Amino acid sequence: MEKILRITIQKLPEGVYLATSEDLQGLVAQGRTVTEAMEIARDVARKLLEARSEQDQSPDLEQLADQFEYPLIVG
Repeated sequence: MEKILRITIQKLPEGVYLATSEDLQGLVAQGRTVTEAMEIARDVARKLLEARSEQDQSPDLEQLADQFEYPLIVG
């Protein structure tokens, strides 16, 4: 079952991208590109959600709808 986890991406002065989430405390990922930061964030989120599930502390995340908007980054 897929759920929505909102991520904030910030470009740091060092030129790398930082991904964090207010929906999932503890999620912090850094990458050389937005894509890399998102891939790392997805892996970190899965591990955090798995650990919290085992402790019965899963956050209440929104279910993925049949239709939704998604920003596509190109360039």
